[in-house]
Amino acid sequence: MVGSALQIAGLLVGGIGMIGTFAVTGMPQWRVSAFIENNIIVFETIWEGLWMHCIRQANIRMQCKVYDSMLALSLDLQASRGLMCAGSVLSFLAFVVAVVGMKCTRCVQSSWQAKGYIILMAGLLFSLSGVVVLIPVCWVANTIISDFYNPAVNAAQKRELGEALYLGWVVAFCLIAAGAIFCSFYRYCEKNRSYGYSTPTHFSTDSQHLYGKTESSYSKSQYV
Repeated sequence: MVGSALQIAGLLVGGIGMIGTFAVTGMPQWRVSAFIENNIIVFETIWEGLWMHCIRQANIRMQCKVYDSMLALSLDLQASRGLMCAGSVLSFLAFVVAVVGMKCTRCVQSSWQAKGYIILMAGLLFSLSGVVVLIPVCWVANTIISDFYNPAVNAAQKRELGEALYLGWVVAFCLIAAGAIFCSFYRYCEKNRSYGYSTPTHFSTDSQHLYGKTESSYSKSQYV
């Protein structure tokens, strides 16, 4: 019962993390324009993402344009694009592997060796994808904060943390949590398998031998 609950919880949390990874990768709100000092044009908001940048005017009209070249991006966004794509692939692969191993609801000796390693692999993949997602999110956030407090950077070029970064931290936590749940399930099943009940085969053999001797003695007594 506990093993099934761990599997379902891990799959749900991992699924949320996988969907969130896809959403964060495609969202344009990685960097948001900051209204500070002389930059007080509040009716126009600039969003910068991994694939496009958008201009939103007075909550009425929004125009988005895909970057003409990858070289137009800063170094942190270029690396974040590749890392987020890798994180999306890893999270999807981890989810598929977890679904394949979901039939391990009981730690039966005949099926544990295969199913247990599948669940462990899913947990490691989820943890790895969470770390891969966490790196670009923290990198971009650190760059934004450093530029914000850097007096050498023009006020019009300063940005604030966008919604995609906050969602990215939640997604990374979900992926790492899913990995921890599946690894805990593996440890739980391994512990039950080590201390599980095993039928003493030598007792059955001795019983059959004793029963055979008793039956033969009884047969001889009938003929006598």
